[in-house]
Amino acid sequence: MQQHAALFDLDGVILDTENQYSHFWSEQGKIYFPNNPNFSDSIKGNTLTAIFRDHFTCPTQQAEVEKALIAFEAQMEYPFIAGAMTFVDSLRKVGIPTAVVTSSNRTKMEAVYAKCPELKHLFDRIFTAEDVTVGKPAPDCYLNAAHFFELDIKDCVVFEDSINGLKSASSSGAKVVGLTTTNHKEVVIPYSDYIIPDFTHFSIQQLLELFQ
Repeated sequence: MQQHAALFDLDGVILDTENQYSHFWSEQGKIYFPNNPNFSDSIKGNTLTAIFRDHFTCPTQQAEVEKALIAFEAQMEYPFIAGAMTFVDSLRKVGIPTAVVTSSNRTKMEAVYAKCPELKHLFDRIFTAEDVTVGKPAPDCYLNAAHFFELDIKDCVVFEDSINGLKSASSSGAKVVGLTTTNHKEVVIPYSDYIIPDFTHFSIQQLLELFQ
């Protein structure tokens, strides 16, 4: 049987954290960009480096925002998306490699591991923002993950929720399963081969059928 790999974004795909991040970035938007009510939505899926490059050019502002973000992430809750743990575990049991491919940096991931230590052992590999030079919406992060597993990206399926993440996955050449945890179905459709609200009713068989 042809080998496949399953690659997962983290926030909004494995962890149900998007509402918390929306609140944080909305507050930062009110402080630094009061004339842009959509600031929070515009930066979803971006690395912190990209957010700073595109929006916070002042080093003092960068330091203030990063300090606030680290404090926020340290007290966040990191609940799993419904069915995510069971689905990933089922993939590993049948020998399908799995990886997290997130725009989050290692500092954030330490906060996640402190509250969800099981996450480290749930996946074969966890890729962070530091593993690529160019972040989402560029496809590099997913191409890098496919290379790690010694697979063609066309033999991988990516699970994504944000627009930047979906663009990254779609342009990489992977099969894309879009989650409607962050955006409405109509927004996700153009970038996805299949759409799910969570993992409770998605099976390995349905994953494999994407490649038929």
